[in-house]
Amino acid sequence: MKFHIQQAVRAVILLAFSAMIANLHWTGELTKYINPKYDNLSKTAAILFFMLFLVQLTRVVSKTTQHCHHHGQACCSQHDHGQSPFTRKKMLSYFIVITPIITGFFVPAKILDAAIADKKGASFILAQQSQNSKIEDYLTSNETIDENIYDEHEPDPRLMEEKQEMTKKQYDRLKQQLSQQTMLKMTDEDYTIYYEEINHNLANYLGKQIQLKGFVLKEEDFSQNQLVISRFLITHCVADASIVGFLSEFVEAPTLKEDTWIEIVGTIGQTTYDGTILPVIQIDNWVTIEQPESPYLYPINIRMSF
Repeated sequence: MKFHIQQAVRAVILLAFSAMIANLHWTGELTKYINPKYDNLSKTAAILFFMLFLVQLTRVVSKTTQHCHHHGQACCSQHDHGQSPFTRKKMLSYFIVITPIITGFFVPAKILDAAIADKKGASFILAQQSQNSKIEDYLTSNETIDENIYDEHEPDPRLMEEKQEMTKKQYDRLKQQLSQQTMLKMTDEDYTIYYEEINHNLANYLGKQIQLKGFVLKEEDFSQNQLVISRFLITHCVADASIVGFLSEFVEAPTLKEDTWIEIVGTIGQTTYDGTILPVIQIDNWVTIEQPESPYLYPINIRMSF
């Protein structure tokens, strides 16, 4: 019987990958890395890694040393059967492979914050609001509104089912209902619907009240009473995170530091920033809140079929 150390190492690595993904699901940390719509895909990956681990176990111990018979000894010089000695190059390869396992188990997920947003620039966010590109998805999560500034409007029940997609007909119907509301409560379930409508049809929403939450982001060229109430939108994973938000104004803005999470009620107005007409929220009431357990916004697909 011969024990193959490198084959055992590979088996441990496969098991560790499976355990890491399972642990991220167990702790709920997975949504801090990827869009929840990939939940089933990641579970499948964990299962596949475990199956590969079971297969790899059969190679850890063998009765005799493996030999290449189909192409002679020259074949063995071209294929690594896990019996060749450890080299620096091979050690480096193993280190690269196990690095994500180490970080997955021992390094806590860092929530994207104003420091990351500053690199993209608040002025970039505001400039994007003037573009006519169509947002073809809306967001869903389990976030609730702070009771201190709660009002009577409830999100559409269909949005609370955590669906991964909606039809184009449902999407258009929800947008149509917005203009009939006097109080716009931007929950995570309908954030981009409001965001698109307010920016593309601003005249229809001037003077209406709005309620939303986000973290404080400031830019050097802002006046003292200005800030952006921002959120990160994750399409696939944190690597493609983008920022959405509204320019807001109120006299107490200088007292708030970046990354402070607030929830506000304000009135939608209009202003010009860098030559671009865009909405501005005049804040009437606000409270500081804890960072939500799920701070990100996640888009889901809109099916074009009716």
